[in-house]
Amino acid sequence: MKRRLAREIAVSSLYQMEMNEVTAAEAVDMIMEELRQDNELGADPKEIGSTDDFAREIVNGVIARKSEIDGMLQQFLTGWQVDRLSRVDRQVLRLACYEMVFRDDVPPKAAINEAIELAKHFGTEESGKFVNGVLGKLLLGIDELKA
Repeated sequence: MKRRLAREIAVSSLYQMEMNEVTAAEAVDMIMEELRQDNELGADPKEIGSTDDFAREIVNGVIARKSEIDGMLQQFLTGWQVDRLSRVDRQVLRLACYEMVFRDDVPPKAAINEAIELAKHFGTEESGKFVNGVLGKLLLGIDELKA
């Protein structure tokens, strides 16, 4: 499974859902189809399936806990409101927060590093630094959030 690709699919899907008011399944299907057409998924059906499954799992996890995640993020957004962030930064932060707080299979520092790379890939020049700052603060308070 390609977790980085699954995270890219998840961020793109969350963005699509916000822009076009589609369901999680529709958003992931759209992104997967685009990747198929561009031959970016590889050829191994098992690997494609596990990447697709992981992307759907994390998208659904973020959606299921969206208000809870936004509340957590808000605590660490000095001078910002979650709904005022760029759409890309917001989705990257939501995904990272979900992985850091609600998943045991992703070390928090790995989730932060992945989020920084996603922010650089999808966002502006400043997105990586911004995401790193917010998630660094979240990491310091993560034990309280999980309690």
